[in-house]
Amino acid sequence: MPNVRGCNLPDDLLYDVENHIWIKEEGDGNIKLGMTAVATALAGELVAFTPKKVGKEIKPGKSCAIVESGKWVGPAKTMAGGEIVAVNEALVAQPNLANADPYANWMVILAPDDWDGVKGQLTPGSEVAGPYEAKMAADGFEGCGG
Repeated sequence: MPNVRGCNLPDDLLYDVENHIWIKEEGDGNIKLGMTAVATALAGELVAFTPKKVGKEIKPGKSCAIVESGKWVGPAKTMAGGEIVAVNEALVAQPNLANADPYANWMVILAPDDWDGVKGQLTPGSEVAGPYEAKMAADGFEGCGG
């Protein structure tokens, strides 16, 4: 598993490094989206997670949820457009679950419109260390700490 500046990045996932989102193919055509360890470290303790509703169509590059911490409020953007088919209600009830394990605590499951087109723009986990190191350096982010 790649580890960049103390941030774990499982190599079985795909990454939208710019938006700090991980994506996992579910095998049924759907994709699961979550926040990376970098996202939760940047945000700090999460206090609210407000996903779009099941059945909602999301346009590529738009938000699938609003995430809020003590020091940050913002959209969780997805490169993939499509319909939300599930939301993680446990994360709605207890947002800081994502701080404890951002990879077990996904945000939404999406039925993507143009997955093949989007997938090619994502970074495979096996190749994510370089791009993430560059992003952290550009953003002045020290790392996930320990």
